[in-house]
Amino acid sequence: MPAWSSPCGRADPVLEFLSPQRRRLVLGVGIMVAALIAAVAVIAVVRSRSVAPAVAQGTPGPVLLVPGYGGRLASLDPLVSVLRSGGRTAVVVAPVGDGTGDLNAQAEHVGQVAQTVLKQTGAPSVDLVGYSAGGVVARLLVRDAGRKAPVRRVLTLGSPQHGTSQAALGLEFAGSCPVACEQLVPDSDLLRHLNAGDETPDGPLWATVRSTSDRVVTPVDSAALAGAVNIVVQNVCPGSVVAHGDLPGNPVVLAALGSVLGVGPPQIPSGVSC
Repeated sequence: MPAWSSPCGRADPVLEFLSPQRRRLVLGVGIMVAALIAAVAVIAVVRSRSVAPAVAQGTPGPVLLVPGYGGRLASLDPLVSVLRSGGRTAVVVAPVGDGTGDLNAQAEHVGQVAQTVLKQTGAPSVDLVGYSAGGVVARLLVRDAGRKAPVRRVLTLGSPQHGTSQAALGLEFAGSCPVACEQLVPDSDLLRHLNAGDETPDGPLWATVRSTSDRVVTPVDSAALAGAVNIVVQNVCPGSVVAHGDLPGNPVVLAALGSVLGVGPPQIPSGVSC
């Protein structure tokens, strides 16, 4: 009976005395174990590359404000005013094109602006405030380790993090809609990728604000994120009717700038004048 050869071409003294059937079984199990070890190693490498280190929380840097779908910059004026009056550097990031294009491209652009601002100011990190679709852009920036600047805090306002049925209706009735609209349809390729695994990955601290009377992001719970401090306007100011477009100027949202973007842990604002 010929000896069974090892991968190096030498006879394996153990396999040599096994029947052909047992040899095949042992060899098959060995291959499976080797493949499993290789797969675990690959997963470990990927995770080590994708998980961001924690960002130091003691020194708040500039705040980058990311507008929503359509990129209307003036909608962020109330936020900018409060931040600057509190001594923070606030930078509104103008969108690429008309603000309805690929959200990945928008995130790439925000990352470039962040890098420029950090270089100009010497700050160690930025905070992000994303309104509506701008909150999805902020998450894309953080999740893509290859293009992000250090982000300390993320606050999203009425953001369709899990999509909105309004985008789905628009696509259904019109037959087509801009790229960002299609990406905000629930269960789109972009949102499936973004929401796979940890919705609030390590690096920054996270908070969201939503209103139960929002009729643009539907269902409104789409704006919440697992692992974030999730603030509902009506839990702070019962009975408030706050439309989607009212969020940037809402007292709860403006108070959240201090309770979320400070040096302490993000928290639901209190003592708000409703």
